[in-house]
This record gives sequence, structure tokens and C-alpha cells, in this order.
Amino acid sequence: MALTYSPKSQGDLKVPEFSLKDVFGKTVDLRELSSKKVFCLMFICNHCPYVKAIEDRLIALAQNFSNESEIQFAAVCSNDPSDYEEDSIENLKARAVEKKYPFPYLVDESQELARMLGAVCTPDLYVFDRQGSVFYRGRLDDSWRDPAKVESEDLKEALLAALTGKDAPVEQIPSMGCSIKWKVDPS
Repeated sequence: MALTYSPKSQGDLKVPEFSLKDVFGKTVDLRELSSKKVFCLMFICNHCPYVKAIEDRLIALAQNFSNESEIQFAAVCSNDPSDYEEDSIENLKARAVEKKYPFPYLVDESQELARMLGAVCTPDLYVFDRQGSVFYRGRLDDSWRDPAKVESEDLKEALLAALTGKDAPVEQIPSMGCSIKWKVDPS
């Protein structure tokens, strides 16, 4: 698995008018999810060790904000499951149930959403403001491997800044993880 870094955020990036099915087969409209004051969209998957290392912290962060009616979280898997069976819809569903995800886990089978937003790795974490514009794109925190060594909770700070109307963090350190497993174009 090649280590990949997400690029710096693009200020003109918007939440697209786009719908995906979640792991239970329900169609979810991204614009509806992003109608809250703050929308956190997390590109994740089941197989990546970088996602596995921070998964419980992402869940805890979403749970900590669960009483905040102005923040919506969603996760999306854009990987081609032919490379990693762990990323099949059945296994994504099992993981969401096992871990009790407090957010929808969406499936980007066409990989169109990942391409629209320029997502390149898992995890690739985005925060959108009320206008649907990207506010933050970067890492969860400064210690992906060891939660005990976290000194800077970058994503949490970005969520709080967006929620309270403060400016976006000037320094947005890219996330790092496994590259998205793109489908091979047969042409």
C-alpha cells in the first residue's frame, strides 16, 4: 500500500449535487446532509491501516458532536473492492454495524464523488461550511498512530471554528493514508 498525501484544500470546492446509496441501500442526498451549518465528509475504507488507526477517534469525534444539531458527519468509501474484499459493500455494512457508526457510511461505486472532490487517499477528511464551500481539508490530528501522543486535534479545531463562524485554519496539514483504489478503465 503506497502512502499518499491529500493535496491542500481548494477554496472553490463545493459540496456537489450528488446522491449515493449508504451501506444499507438507502439513497442519501449530499446536499441534504450538507444543509447543516457544518458538514464533515470523510473518505475512508475498511482495509487501510491508516483508517484503522484513527477509526475509533473519528467515531468518538462524531459522537462528541452528536448533540450539536448543526454538524453532520458522513463517511464514504470510493475504493474498487476487487482489490480488497474488505471494501465490499457487505463488509462495509458489517463494519458500520460492528463499530456502531454514528454517521451514514456511503458507497461511491462509480468513484465519481471522489473524482469531483479530488479525494486521493483514505482517510481524506473535508469540512464544508453552511454555503457548501470547503472550509478545511486535512488530517485528523498530529499522531495518527498513537492517540496518547496527540497534541493537535486539527479536525476538531476546524469543526469548532466552522461552527462558531471563525476563519478556517491557515495551516491545513494534509491527511495521509492509502491511495484510493481506482477502477481500471477497460478502454
